[in-house]
Amino acid sequence: MSSPTAIYGRVALRKDLARSIRGGHPWVYRDAISSDRAIPDGAVVLVTSRDGRPIGRGFWSSTSPIAVRMLATDAAVDLELEVPTRLRQALDQRLTLFDLNATNAFRWVHGEADLLPGMHLDVYGARASVRFDGAEAAAFYGRFAEDILALGGAIGLASLVERRRASQSRRSGPGPGLTGPPESDERDPEPPGDGNARLVTLAGEEAPDGPFLVRENGLTFEVDLLHGQKGGLFLDQRDNRQWVRQHAAHRRVLNLFGYTGGFSVYAAAGGAAETTTVDLSPGAVAAARKNLMHNQLPVQHGATLVVSDAFAFLAAARKRGQTWDLVISDPPSFAPRQSALPEALRAYRRLHQACAAVTAPGGILCAASCSSHVGSAAFVDSVEAGCADAGRRFTLKELRGAGADHPVVAQFPEGSYLKFAAGLVG
Repeated sequence: MSSPTAIYGRVALRKDLARSIRGGHPWVYRDAISSDRAIPDGAVVLVTSRDGRPIGRGFWSSTSPIAVRMLATDAAVDLELEVPTRLRQALDQRLTLFDLNATNAFRWVHGEADLLPGMHLDVYGARASVRFDGAEAAAFYGRFAEDILALGGAIGLASLVERRRASQSRRSGPGPGLTGPPESDERDPEPPGDGNARLVTLAGEEAPDGPFLVRENGLTFEVDLLHGQKGGLFLDQRDNRQWVRQHAAHRRVLNLFGYTGGFSVYAAAGGAAETTTVDLSPGAVAAARKNLMHNQLPVQHGATLVVSDAFAFLAAARKRGQTWDLVISDPPSFAPRQSALPEALRAYRRLHQACAAVTAPGGILCAASCSSHVGSAAFVDSVEAGCADAGRRFTLKELRGAGADHPVVAQFPEGSYLKFAAGLVG
């Protein structure tokens, strides 16, 4: 057995947060601690009370507002053994969720909810892509790359990669103590493929930097780990795409901010009478066309793909008097930070007003938000208010979130970021 992970130094709490930490909250903000020594990013530190009593261990960040991400409250835990154990437990749990013959793209590790704070690990067939929340997480978890590859051998994993930019922003939160969600949302708001990004192989064979195919609920999608945002397939919306599939039969479906057409593919597979996919990116719309074709779904007849700003498209459609039976709105984050929340809520309300105006009477509106700063109640209020502004009434039928491979745990409510409100527009 290896010796326990060395502790680089101690940091003492200036605030009484011992109960929160022992209760499982994984973040300690910088303004809650005191430290009089330089500590390298990713080094393991012992967090103590003000009077020096040990509380737990975590890894250090020298610059992030989150100074320590907690890993254990038991001093006897050997992190060199515990991290691979948690990786295996997370994978075992995911394998209870999916038939790999039907779905081989899923989230293996969802950071704090899997007791591996600061790391998000996604599987795409034989390749896995990891995202670290800052240099400190990369420094700490980098040593476990071969463990990930070895554990992934059970599902045919051949390589572990990380998409890096020349300058990567940190994803952390500025709030006091242990309160406040991270500054940026789970979905990376930065544009992919800016020319400075590269795919780095951390373990296993070199992964090609071009597109390849994966399966999700029996459907086929093209992903690109270098050029596609989140690989080109938002895994957190998988269950909501399936919900649309189950409600799309014989309906005319509008997919706004459609990206690579995930909701459109599911709707068409569910028997939609027609689908219209709208996205501002020509590349995304081209990828949506390819995803429809990969699934032998009609492109020439029954599928319309439009390169347009969603607000401009909705205004023109309303002017024409055009409506759809099922409207899906899944925009990028309107509130990437807490300070943007008031304007974000106003933008959501305007968007939902425009969506309601093109939803046929008795039709379904599915409104989504990926911003952790927008609470569920406030988001639903924005849908109801937007519909009222359009002279319509929204009746909520389901308020959904991310799939089970993106778990939310009670001790870390900040991990609840995705809202998917589905209801009838009268």
